[in-house]
Amino acid sequence: MKKKILIIGGSGFLGFHLCKLCVNKGLQTFSVSTKKPRKDRKIKKVKYILCDISKKDNVEKKLNYNFNYVVNLGGEVDHTNKTKTYKSHFLGCKNLAEFFSGKNLKLFIQVGSAAENASIKSPQSETLNGKPKTPYGRAKLAASKFLFKKKIKDNLNFVIFRLYQIYGPHQDINRFIPILIDSCLKKQIFKCSNGNQLRDFLYIDDLTSVFFKALNNRDIIHKIINVGTAKPKKLKDIIASVIKIFNSVEPKYGVVKLRKDEAKVIYPKTNSIKRLLKWEPKTSFDVGLTKTINYYKSIK
Repeated sequence: MKKKILIIGGSGFLGFHLCKLCVNKGLQTFSVSTKKPRKDRKIKKVKYILCDISKKDNVEKKLNYNFNYVVNLGGEVDHTNKTKTYKSHFLGCKNLAEFFSGKNLKLFIQVGSAAENASIKSPQSETLNGKPKTPYGRAKLAASKFLFKKKIKDNLNFVIFRLYQIYGPHQDINRFIPILIDSCLKKQIFKCSNGNQLRDFLYIDDLTSVFFKALNNRDIIHKIINVGTAKPKKLKDIIASVIKIFNSVEPKYGVVKLRKDEAKVIYPKTNSIKRLLKWEPKTSFDVGLTKTINYYKSIK
């Protein structure tokens, strides 16, 4: 019998790629989201369930299947709405953890964020004593802390993967790299900050390989693990690389001011993921960027 995996947020950028990998690997794959997947992210063999995980009754009524694995990629994308951000990222995790506690899941993967430790000097280690700067970071850290409460920890096999910047095909044009590529395709001036921020970028296929590799690994249970390359890049260097490829527009540095809560340097220590999962990223930034650019060119 095929093993069953439930992917919360399966219609989003990360979820779509994970659903695709799980189907290809022969898992019976279920996706949960509040909306139907858009056309380019719909996969034939995936069962789509509409459910709001921030509502406990929704979770209890709609997710009563015998799953082997659950991956929580869900949550509000627009973090300016503080209430929705809290409900989806904290209450959503809480409701899922309480519902699946004691149900003999092989693994519950909670997707955390670098935002949980935004005020901690990089390279950042994995800790519950985080210092978030934003409502999103606070909601994610609260979710992490909740999972370590004794009543949950004793009855749920979970791991927390803290993600840094992920990029690749099918990402919405509301993140740095897709916005930059879109500006070049439209031959529009790219308005940006001074570009001196250091960020860690991981290609989407490398991320999904982490999730899949984790499914039957007992060593990672009840651990927090950073997921990234540990090789940060300056945003202005990425801007220069993309603009050089297109040779069509010029950046306008310093037009966009840094947010007060924006950290200038964010990247992880990756000792844990190397040791526990024997994992390292396989896709160089140049290769990943080329694949991403080719995708956006194809849909123009």
